[in-house]
Amino acid sequence: MTEPDFRPARADDVFPFARALGDHGFFIDRLRRQRNGRGALFVAWLGDRPAGDVYLWLERAEEKPIQWHLPGVPLLTHLEVHSELRNRGIGSALVGTVERYLMEEGYERVALAVRTDNTRARELYRRLGYVDWGHGEVVCYARTTSPDGRIQEEAELCHVLVKDLLPVIPAQKIRSNGTTRR
Repeated sequence: MTEPDFRPARADDVFPFARALGDHGFFIDRLRRQRNGRGALFVAWLGDRPAGDVYLWLERAEEKPIQWHLPGVPLLTHLEVHSELRNRGIGSALVGTVERYLMEEGYERVALAVRTDNTRARELYRRLGYVDWGHGEVVCYARTTSPDGRIQEEAELCHVLVKDLLPVIPAQKIRSNGTTRR
């Protein structure tokens, strides 16, 4: 099987991904935000087939609790893998692509919101090192574009998960006499 190719989206990705995954308006909007430096849309191709996408939100969070508790922390949003290609590591690799990008850009943390009823996604994120943020659930809004161009908004109750991107440096061990051991 061909290995997936993960990269930032380009204008010529919009139509194939919209055909394969739906919501043309989402891809147009996210590509526009990317061009304006407000985020980054990453795509996964499997040969000549659109396999999945994820958007990195670099703007201020729309949800007030996230604004208050995680100011300036990028948000991983809209992770999506084509239904026929799930459980092949594509979603995990897309998340890894975003995390490497963030580390290269100097970010120390990343966060995401996942619906409370989406246990499979929550387990994926936990396996990837994401932990509960400790401030309760948040109401988020999912936006989709209907075929006639109208934007529909749906409230979703979400868990917020965070991940530190910097490696953890173990503390030096303290000897019983109070000196440190290196």
